[in-house]
Amino acid sequence: RPILDLKKKADQEEFYRISEASAKLVKKYNGSLSGEHGDGRVRAPFIPMMVGEDNYQLLRRVKYTWDPNNIFNPGKIVDTAPMNTSLRYEAEMVTPEQDTLMDFSAAGGILRLAEKCNGSGDCRKLPASGGTMCPSYQATRNEKDTTRGRANILREFLTLDKKENAFDHPEIKEALDLCLSCKGCTAECPSNVDMASMKAEFLYQYQKTHGVPLRSKAFAHINELNGLAAIVPGLANFTLANGITGGLMKSVLGVAPKRNLPEISHNDTQIGITAIKLLKKLGYEVKVVDHEESGRSALSKGLLEKAKKHAEANVRIFQDIIDGNHPLVGIEPSAILSFRDEYPRLVGKELIERAKKLKFHTQTIEEFIGKEIAAGNIKSDSFTEETKKIKLHGHCHQKALSSKTWTQKMLSLPKNFSVETIPSGCCGMAGSFGYEEEHYDISMQIGEMVLFPAVRKAEETTLIAAPGTSCRHQIADGTGKKAKHPVEILWDALK
Repeated sequence: RPILDLKKKADQEEFYRISEASAKLVKKYNGSLSGEHGDGRVRAPFIPMMVGEDNYQLLRRVKYTWDPNNIFNPGKIVDTAPMNTSLRYEAEMVTPEQDTLMDFSAAGGILRLAEKCNGSGDCRKLPASGGTMCPSYQATRNEKDTTRGRANILREFLTLDKKENAFDHPEIKEALDLCLSCKGCTAECPSNVDMASMKAEFLYQYQKTHGVPLRSKAFAHINELNGLAAIVPGLANFTLANGITGGLMKSVLGVAPKRNLPEISHNDTQIGITAIKLLKKLGYEVKVVDHEESGRSALSKGLLEKAKKHAEANVRIFQDIIDGNHPLVGIEPSAILSFRDEYPRLVGKELIERAKKLKFHTQTIEEFIGKEIAAGNIKSDSFTEETKKIKLHGHCHQKALSSKTWTQKMLSLPKNFSVETIPSGCCGMAGSFGYEEEHYDISMQIGEMVLFPAVRKAEETTLIAAPGTSCRHQIADGTGKKAKHPVEILWDALK
């Protein structure tokens, strides 16, 4: 077949002729033009040829007996327009290009990435189906909260808009508002539509016109704020925990009143210390290199220039000291997996290849320990023979970009430890999302779908494991139970 440009009128007509000839060929050999996807806008015009005119009129009689006003999905099986009419784009239409800070060239640009959505609707699955995508739709059952709905509105405005800032539309903001940036779509969407990256870029572009909200600035600069508060940690923690001053801060920032503001060690410093102790006890040399923050909080709030600065600094810091024998290992999935996912698309052109090289030697701590177990370098006889039951909730980014199987393998190393994975999607906290006043209710609703009931039903002696900081805080707020990072559980299990 010739290579056709379906935005050209002549090629659209040629494509129709080719399709018609194909249908006739199938008919000649008594085949079926329709496969698993059935008939619709594309194949339906050939139904009269395939089934014969008499049978086709029977189809029409059935349709109009039950739908005399032709209001249910009209024009999909009978009385269908030719496949080269009513197209998404008019013939000879020029596809606009958008300048973006993140590199979307692998998809042909951010508009092409949105266009990858083929409308299959996998993002409309419900919690019982398993998986993560799309948590807000599972809670609201509203089409605009699906990956498909968001991709469609981005495509529509980025294609047809004539504004200087094509992203400057409240309709896009509304559609993306409940996106938790869970990255479930990057793994579970058949077209791998990466809505988390598109949301980050949208926020960056939208905020060029409207400015960055105070709350977004606070969350994106949380490390700097913690650094200042750490000068007087006692006073800072008292201020955060006190009902009056803490309540005032929540009110100013728009934080849900029912959420507890985390203390200065909110990044769970002790878990990092435990991870180092565990690795050293298992015989590994651990080097803690002075480096910048991952930039994850800035990414989530659309402060892409800040995120880019951190990414470029980290690539320069680690480029010559990380390789196959000296991996970069992290304990917070969303932070360490930024090196693998966003960094090669964030850094300047001169650092892209170095970022890609670094990406292949970056591991979650579960991946590192799991691979060492598989290599026979870590054995179960280093651990207790005590019997323990563990329920595991996997982090969204871990499930999308790595695998919770590594965590299962790691926690199953002690001989009498049994690990049951909770069939949960997103916990509902998603970084700062669940702290935000207007998102609190839906955040808890998402947690109630699978995660909270499973944790509540667990026996008191059952350990709850969750690699993500946000997940552990959400579990505490939603169930009153304390979840542990897998490294804490394995450390406690050492002989």
